[in-house]
Amino acid sequence: MLSSKLLTLVLVVQPGRVLLGMKKRGFGAGRWNGFGGKVQPGETIEDAARRELLEESGLTVDALDKIGNIKFEFVGETQLLDVHIFRADAYNGEPTESDEMRPQWFESDKIPFSQMWPDDHMWFPLMLQKKKFVGYFKFQGHDVILSHTLEEVDEL
Repeated sequence: MLSSKLLTLVLVVQPGRVLLGMKKRGFGAGRWNGFGGKVQPGETIEDAARRELLEESGLTVDALDKIGNIKFEFVGETQLLDVHIFRADAYNGEPTESDEMRPQWFESDKIPFSQMWPDDHMWFPLMLQKKKFVGYFKFQGHDVILSHTLEEVDEL
């Protein structure tokens, strides 16, 4: 039986562009991704999302829109990653490089999917259209998707 690990992911979106961070160390290093991480004991999922965004990019947000929930299974691993995905359309501050992430804006039609997690190209279009979604991805290693489900939902 897999145990579940609660994680957050925040995508900062502006008209025609999205802010991604190049992961410099740890899980997912060398890939562009949104900003996020582990939910700490006693912390709400949204509080964790705000904290991680601030720690990794220097940004704060007034409003977070919960846009998705994806569970990731990695063959041979004992933890299921339960990722709660948020979209922020407004932010405060300037994106600033941290020990963990190097933020960069990308035009919506130039998102570097070849340097991102293999599942991103499937759900990113829903996120950009402000459509809510749930999904499940089963990976072999970090590059091969063995199976997946992804569906649009009305509510999360």
